[in-house]
Amino acid sequence: MKRQQAFLLGCIAVAAAVSLAVVLPFIEYVLGAVVLAYLLMPLHGRLSDRVGGRVSAVLLILSSVVAVVVPLAFVALRLYRDMRELARGNIDLQIAAVEATLAEEFGIDVDVAPMLRTAGQDGLDLLTGSVGDVFATAMHTGMGFGLLFFLVYYTLRDGPALVEWTKEHSPLSREISDELYGQIEQTTWGVVIGHIAVAVMQGLIGGLGLWLAGIPKVFFWTFVMIILGLLPLVGAFAVWGAASAYLVAVGDTANGLLLAAYGLLVVSSVDNFVRPIVIDRRANLNPGLILLGVFGGIYVLGFIGLFVGPVVLGVLIATVKTYVEGYEKVIEPVPDAEVAASAASDDPGPLDAEAGALDDPSGPIDDAEDRSETDGLADGADPVE
Repeated sequence: MKRQQAFLLGCIAVAAAVSLAVVLPFIEYVLGAVVLAYLLMPLHGRLSDRVGGRVSAVLLILSSVVAVVVPLAFVALRLYRDMRELARGNIDLQIAAVEATLAEEFGIDVDVAPMLRTAGQDGLDLLTGSVGDVFATAMHTGMGFGLLFFLVYYTLRDGPALVEWTKEHSPLSREISDELYGQIEQTTWGVVIGHIAVAVMQGLIGGLGLWLAGIPKVFFWTFVMIILGLLPLVGAFAVWGAASAYLVAVGDTANGLLLAAYGLLVVSSVDNFVRPIVIDRRANLNPGLILLGVFGGIYVLGFIGLFVGPVVLGVLIATVKTYVEGYEKVIEPVPDAEVAASAASDDPGPLDAEAGALDDPSGPIDDAEDRSETDGLADGADPVE
């Protein structure tokens, strides 16, 4: 039996290693599908009761494409066009005013236009690269998004059954499994929903400030701030900070200073006060761990690491917490069968009984003699003296 178990475990290990090698090139899309399905699961539960599970999953996937993929594609296309125009020298900025301000205020004589054209060409080369790299990237991205949406569909359809299956086959008790899964769900919900809610709030508030300051392309920069708002520390400051500096550089000092004050007092307050309330308390994670998870996740997994990194650390904390708090529950009691076997081992067996009989001076021999004497008296014979 042990050889069979060892063989099966070896087969599982080999299959797991090969499966990891197969999935690893698309691991970010797989994790992205899990995160997206987790976000859509509450809506799927309500919508499936009305239109059915399959129709609900398809509708939610199409809605996600419209809500996420289309805006991201728009931003990428717009960024590509701006980089191309910048590389060609078609700069829609007040370059002369910036150069004059730098010369008057700081005594720096800089020709900004060539620097911007060089930056635009570098950005264009980074976005496009060679034709082969563009084709390979497009193929990989297309396959990845196709896989993502298929996985979202099947996760929405079979995800709850899979979670229930893991609970039933877990070596932990049902009570501890429910507690552990509850903590993991609370952490995941706090990280994912909290990050998105704070980023959207921060981007919208920052966009309002850009509009009041007279910055062009407000909708574009608002969406950029929403994306950057997912990053702690950096956040929307990369947009409104640069915008306020630009206004000061072109001579619009009042609007520049007002935008800077608005960003520090209003926009940053969302990151400094709302984020700890929405994310840290809900997820039960230290802000330092969230920051470490975000940047570490981005480094390892790319964009999806924004959500997966803190969730992984949260799962670790929840598992350790469950183990520490429920240590006595985790220790399995001794089964009754083992107790009975242990008690039975203390009872004397047949060999022990025979050994005890031989060691006893009033053993079977003396008993036989007593029986013979008794039989003789019963027959009326005198006892032999």
